[in-house]
Amino acid sequence: MGVDREQVSSGSPFERTVGFSRGVRVGRQVAIAGTAPIWPDGDVDPDPLVQARRCWAIALDALRSLGGTPDDVIRTRTFLTAPEHEAAAAQAHGELFADIRPASTMVVVAALLDGRWKVEVELDAVLPPTT
Repeated sequence: MGVDREQVSSGSPFERTVGFSRGVRVGRQVAIAGTAPIWPDGDVDPDPLVQARRCWAIALDALRSLGGTPDDVIRTRTFLTAPEHEAAAAQAHGELFADIRPASTMVVVAALLDGRWKVEVELDAVLPPTT
């Protein structure tokens, strides 16, 4: 018998066509997929700080839906389209994780899927054992 698997959607139109979930929980492990700064109406704010905060809000909402909290995050990844977005991305990350301090990677990539996106994030978490 396998470990229970739970998935959560964020409503992205790509989830069904590409074949992915916003987040997946297997046992105590949670993985949240690359998360872009899209508002429910499809808008994307051009400010990299607003984008980073939006990405983390979506990712952490998915984590909460799977039973986790920011304290459970053990690894984050931030993808930037230009080095000058680092300060904004670092500020948003620090607002959430300054005391938690997960392992973290920030990289500059050539481009993200939508030219409006300057930031994309993902995270991994391990939930505490249930009693």
